[in-house]
Amino acid sequence: MTIVYSSSYDLHNMEFHVENKKRTDAIMETLRILDLKIVEPKSASPDDILRVHSQSHLDYVKGFAERGGGYLDYDTYMTSESYNVALLAAGGAIMASKVVLEDGGWAYSVARPPGHHATRDRAMGFCIFNNMAIAIENLRKRGSDHFLIVDFDVHYGNGTADIFYDDPNVMYISIHQDPRTLYPGTGFIDEMGAGEGMGYTMNIPMPPGSNSQDYIWILSRIMEPVKDEFKPSMVFLEAGFDAHKDDPLANIKVDEEFYTWIGSYFKNERVVAVLEGGYNLEALANSNLKFVKSLMGLESPIEDEVKASNPVKDVFARIKDKFSEYFRI
Repeated sequence: MTIVYSSSYDLHNMEFHVENKKRTDAIMETLRILDLKIVEPKSASPDDILRVHSQSHLDYVKGFAERGGGYLDYDTYMTSESYNVALLAAGGAIMASKVVLEDGGWAYSVARPPGHHATRDRAMGFCIFNNMAIAIENLRKRGSDHFLIVDFDVHYGNGTADIFYDDPNVMYISIHQDPRTLYPGTGFIDEMGAGEGMGYTMNIPMPPGSNSQDYIWILSRIMEPVKDEFKPSMVFLEAGFDAHKDDPLANIKVDEEFYTWIGSYFKNERVVAVLEGGYNLEALANSNLKFVKSLMGLESPIEDEVKASNPVKDVFARIKDKFSEYFRI
């Protein structure tokens, strides 16, 4: 029951931007009522970053911060401190994974900037380095392998998917709003991996308006057979909370019921969670409280029958058809 958090994340602060320090402030203020171990991360080293990212990307981001920062692209902003804070965020994910590797249970890196849009050589979508991919490659250096990633941010984690797209030892499942209607415009069902990694990327594009029942219904039918057949040594959760009905950046309508369910579903696994999106502060705080309490076994989902809309059932049928040769969904 470990939270990896540093107040230094506040240095990467843009009050004018939705991805600002109030996000982690809101989460930590809410989580302090729980009996949690809170540890301070160490910064990732350049060598840690280079296990995932190119030298040119590392040099460019560092130089951009040294020149004072600004917009890397139309929505990704850096301050003069952002390079150092991004190293700290990557280091938080590394520390969380080490805690779980050594002690079991779960750990949660509450860090910013987020990471799942960052590709090997590009920062985008508020993300500078891919925190989770860096943590996974650090574990591989230690001899651990065979990881399941479940990304429930409302946006497709294009960076994480791209990094592991041809890797049969990393199963990446992303549930996100239909990319025809939302950034980054990729994450379709037929994006299934490449080479030896074919079948190890699974996208679940959800129709706008999908709710907690839809999410629980489809994930419960997909994750159990995948988990049983893939047999991961560790589960990584790219924990985005911007699918919440009150979030301003998307059109999915889940509520705290879903975050309770997903935490409860994985509570008996070795789990590393890494914070991604979530931009309505009240919804972000309440959802994190439910998520963490359910990981702790203090909160359980409602036991009622779960139903899904017909469009979501259609999405499931298409996934089942595409992946039938890989998993017994």
